[in-house]
Amino acid sequence: MNGRRADLAIVGGGLSGGLIALALRNARPELDVRLIEAGERLGGNHRWSWFENDLGKSGNELMQPFRKTEWQGYDVYFPKYSRRLKSRYYSLASPDFDAGLRRELAQDTVHTGRKVVECTPDSVTLEGGDAIPARAVVDCRGFEPSELVRGGWQVFMGRHLRTHAPHGITRPVIMDVTVEQLDGYRFVYVLPLGASDIFIEDTYYNSNPELDRGALSSRLDRYCRQNGWEGDIVGSETGVLPVITGGDFAAYRRERELDRMPQAGARALLAHPLTSYTLPQAVETARLIARNADLPGDQLAALLAAHAQRHWNRTSYYRLLGRILFEAPQPKERYRIFERFYTLDEDLIERFYAARSRPQEKARVLWGNPPVAIHRAIAAIFSKSAPLVVPDRTKGRVST
Repeated sequence: MNGRRADLAIVGGGLSGGLIALALRNARPELDVRLIEAGERLGGNHRWSWFENDLGKSGNELMQPFRKTEWQGYDVYFPKYSRRLKSRYYSLASPDFDAGLRRELAQDTVHTGRKVVECTPDSVTLEGGDAIPARAVVDCRGFEPSELVRGGWQVFMGRHLRTHAPHGITRPVIMDVTVEQLDGYRFVYVLPLGASDIFIEDTYYNSNPELDRGALSSRLDRYCRQNGWEGDIVGSETGVLPVITGGDFAAYRRERELDRMPQAGARALLAHPLTSYTLPQAVETARLIARNADLPGDQLAALLAAHAQRHWNRTSYYRLLGRILFEAPQPKERYRIFERFYTLDEDLIERFYAARSRPQEKARVLWGNPPVAIHRAIAAIFSKSAPLVVPDRTKGRVST
């Protein structure tokens, strides 16, 4: 890697970092941009999904270069009912994310297999001592647990199965909540990727981040047997994501030095607090940086810190709902909140996932026949969830 000064260096080649590099390539192809990733593949081992209306026209244009699977409509299954919704739904796997970025970006932009040991607003130091000077550096290395942020965890295991016979599923199942509810809100997520390819994910909203791979794998085996799916496992993923229900963002902003060091993605808490969706926020941030690509590191840090603050302020409603979800019902009864939610208007549901709920829609979600006792819901609103830190017993088994 040569020592010339880059215009922008992006640390972390996950969703946020990759989309920033792509947005910069589209808007300012003359800039010298470096995308630095510790792993051998951009995007790691993940799958991202979103609704068409999550992004808007410009956002969907940014995602255009990637090979993805799409469907018109999806289903949800609850103990009391099932429902089919008409929204267009997309899903992108990390190998296609990696391939799309390598195809679209300049040849000397992507640097994988390079671990960063230190970054400042205007330089990156790699393991081995190589340094990259830059007009600005953006740190996109992912969420770091903190005592200053509160909530629970979304724990999941996904499996790509190539079935011996056509599986017969034609639309995504966003939530199958007919499965046994264990120690938290549990649902299975199903994506038909082809006539004989299917992705199945077992997901839990839990109060602790422990991921028991053996137990989750056994439950996926059982779900496949119940549906008559036999085949070969051709891919899998696991993860633990924060579900943010509260905290002191001003103190977090100081602790993480957001005003000094440009940061984006989940590291700057730029995610949907309740669903942990990150793609709409990653697209929005990428476009913001592309519009301000000439700023030096200190000014870009101020811009992104203010952007993160606005996101925190405008998503307080979803953190409140998260407190109700985790604190009001008994763990095995948490599903009732989503069971009621999915009876509401489809446009309301779409805007909820995009974190763009209108005032009357926010009231509608809370108003009516409540799925939990009123006194418990009120107590939950004023409660404080546990800090989002990783207990010693789970260290080494948690991915964020």
